[in-house]
Amino acid sequence: MLKEIFTKTKKKYATIPSEHTKQDVPEGIMTKCPNCKKIMYTKELVKNLKVCLHCEYHHPMNAHERIASFLDDDSFEGFNEEMTSLNPLDFPGYLEKLEQDRKKTNVNEAVVTGIGTVNGIKVVVAVMDSTFRMGSMGSVVGEKITRAVEKADEMKLPFIIFTASGGARMQEGVLSLMQMAKTSVALKRFSSHGGLFISVMTHPTTGGVSASFASLGDYNLAEPGALIGFAGKRVIEQTIREELPEDFQTAEFQLKHGQLDAVIHRLKLKDQLTIILDIHNPKEVPEW
Repeated sequence: MLKEIFTKTKKKYATIPSEHTKQDVPEGIMTKCPNCKKIMYTKELVKNLKVCLHCEYHHPMNAHERIASFLDDDSFEGFNEEMTSLNPLDFPGYLEKLEQDRKKTNVNEAVVTGIGTVNGIKVVVAVMDSTFRMGSMGSVVGEKITRAVEKADEMKLPFIIFTASGGARMQEGVLSLMQMAKTSVALKRFSSHGGLFISVMTHPTTGGVSASFASLGDYNLAEPGALIGFAGKRVIEQTIREELPEDFQTAEFQLKHGQLDAVIHRLKLKDQLTIILDIHNPKEVPEW
């Protein structure tokens, strides 16, 4: 009797599929919002410029998505696309990591520069890509931005930059930090010649990028909820031994404390940029 009880075949129950089991829905069809946790079709999210359909959380965009979101269709012409980083400090594994990011992101560096139009108004643009080495600023990033500023100065065009970066690139040491001064000097020269510079800070804009060209715009704008600051919140709290506000270093906090001119929703950004550009766009003066 006891033997039959212990040798009796156990009933098999259906198991709950784990994340490692095969799913009916192909990967990439659906996207889960990290803010509200709701799931939506990726195609619908992309159509809405990657702004959550439920809570309006602004999902990160790569450089190509960003360019398509605010420039007129087929108006973008890139330059300095062939520039790639070397390994001046012989940092172990650096070149291999760069090559991996090039294949993953389809860009050669953490910033894409070129010329395009915003509702017909020609501009020079630089768009940082946080998917390439977290948008970190190395020698090539600083050089490409500097050349873009100089191109805008030469052509007498407005310059717009979208920043998204973790700061200076540690693999290039002091050479990365030197880009802060180089880009700032180029922008100062551009400004002294009457050039218009619009800086749009996206999530995240931190470190040496936030402490240099990102904050030097004639107009400093940001997307809702973007993290903007130099050192991290935890580091600052440990340094000053005080608890900081919950919204510290968000775009809304920076606007409240006078560090930004406006926080603009992504779906309204192109129209707002058009208004700013139109105000500064030279008009023909009728002869008297």
